[in-house]
Amino acid sequence: MAALARKDLLLELRGRETLPAMLLFVVAMLVAFRFALTGEQSDAAAGLLWVAILFTALLGLGRAFVPEREQGVLDGLVLAPCDRSAIWLGKLLATLAFLVLVELVALPAFALFFEPLSGQTIAAVALANVGICAVGTLLAAMAVAARARELLLPLLFLPLALPIVVGGVGATVAEDAGRYLGFLALYDLVFAILAWATFEYVVVE
Repeated sequence: MAALARKDLLLELRGRETLPAMLLFVVAMLVAFRFALTGEQSDAAAGLLWVAILFTALLGLGRAFVPEREQGVLDGLVLAPCDRSAIWLGKLLATLAFLVLVELVALPAFALFFEPLSGQTIAAVALANVGICAVGTLLAAMAVAARARELLLPLLFLPLALPIVVGGVGATVAEDAGRYLGFLALYDLVFAILAWATFEYVVVE
């Protein structure tokens, strides 16, 4: 798990393919939203933040298993004498690191363009990151073998990510965000267990 996560991070540091694209994408979205919204529509900013996070994560997830697939490494990982869920966890950690690094730029940019961030929003983003990466890593492994993986991954991922948007927006705008944060934590727990339990069958197929 640690070796796989370290390999992905080192490849990104050398190649700089995924992270710059994610940064450019999320900043461009926030800038476009800033000029598209009028003063009366500023309440929609919270929803747009979550849309930007979701689609930026999708951009990174689309590349999660592509290097292994292109170089034929995925078969070697499956044959390695270890629990195959370690592959899922290693990819999850690498994707989570990319997403957190992007949000270190995106969240201050959102605060600059729209409104200051509250503590409950930051907590919701942290919880949402885990759910996005847990579900997205599993689906990325499913989609990478398909011919139209760029089309298949969003079709699989976006319906499953809708509860994250609901919980994130609720935690951002509600005065009592506790139940929404609890909902996000429950989502993380349930889908992390499901992804961990099913990854072995997915990656073998």
